[in-house]
Amino acid sequence: MEKGVSKSLKQPGQKYYKILEDKYQPKVIMEKKTKHQYFHSLCFYPQDRFDGQHPNEEIILKLRAHPITQIYWLLNSVVFILLILIVDYVFFGFLTFKQFIFINLLAFGWIGFYFISNFTHWYFSIGIVTNERIIDVDYNALLNREITVAKLGKIEDITSKSSGFFSSIFDYGNLFIQTAGTEANIEFINIPKPGLTAKIINEIINKNKPNVIHH
Repeated sequence: MEKGVSKSLKQPGQKYYKILEDKYQPKVIMEKKTKHQYFHSLCFYPQDRFDGQHPNEEIILKLRAHPITQIYWLLNSVVFILLILIVDYVFFGFLTFKQFIFINLLAFGWIGFYFISNFTHWYFSIGIVTNERIIDVDYNALLNREITVAKLGKIEDITSKSSGFFSSIFDYGNLFIQTAGTEANIEFINIPKPGLTAKIINEIINKNKPNVIHH
């Protein structure tokens, strides 16, 4: 085992990554292995492609909000369904069959829309880190998509932040990426392992700009 390697996930013929612990300057050595964690909210070297991807551009990380942060709308959906069932039970005798069906179709249709819109926002709002740039894709509604792109050479500072009891327990937080010039800053909200993600991005940048130090 190499000196300083706390954990190795190497398997012959496969891509892998490992964390190299250094007392004074912790580093993350990314070596190629396709790996998914937290219901695909943290993906290392995913076998995906996206519109506009350059010929030699490789996806290193794909990020989504940590699934635990989506519990609220899942619980809301369950509560709404229970409320409808309770209302059906109480008022069934006061409604005609057609009224009963119509009201339930409206209610369950609204719950379905609420569930799908929240799931779509979570699943399709992703962050992509490649060997050339960082891309932030935000789905604000079912048909509304906003894309922010920052080239690695334009990044000036990367800051990760986790606060609160649940973020400490489940290891999620925010990542703020500050860029130079006219390029927009990028924020990844509630992603898994923000500290590890920041280290990986810093390593990628430092390979391209070895004389620039990022915090």
